[in-house]
Amino acid sequence: MYSVNVPVPGRVRTIANELYPDLVGFEHVREEHSCLLKRLGEADHVAQLQHRAHRALEGTPAVEARITGIEYFAEPPLGSAPVVYFAVESPGLESIHANLAETFDPVDDLEGDDYVPHVTLARGGDLETAKRLAGREIEPIRWTVSELEFWDGTYKLPVSRISLPA
Repeated sequence: MYSVNVPVPGRVRTIANELYPDLVGFEHVREEHSCLLKRLGEADHVAQLQHRAHRALEGTPAVEARITGIEYFAEPPLGSAPVVYFAVESPGLESIHANLAETFDPVDDLEGDDYVPHVTLARGGDLETAKRLAGREIEPIRWTVSELEFWDGTYKLPVSRISLPA
């Protein structure tokens, strides 16, 4: 599965690492952190998929984003529950997502109107632990999203970067 992801600043990874002792009871704890912006699907010709994504993002300006706290999905539409995550507030990212959803079909119940910008920390644990984590306060983290990543989900690595002009 290919996607467009938002790289996050090191401070996000630092706080996620500080939370690690509280996350070890979950089935899956993320070690790499980014914000999934839009799933693009599979491709026989990766270069064509990548080209479509780059064209859809042409001229897109840099946007502001902010981690506002820890939240959880009690019943996510896919995968094990609950999902604990950093909530991301960014009208700009939501706009970019909507633009990409015009080029690449949105995944039902996950994208389009259901899209929630977030950085997953862990999934598949105890609901009470998720609630307790969501009750913790963290210092908000603000940053300018000046680039996006074309992500290869099979190998879990960025294939290319897309600059967003200031």
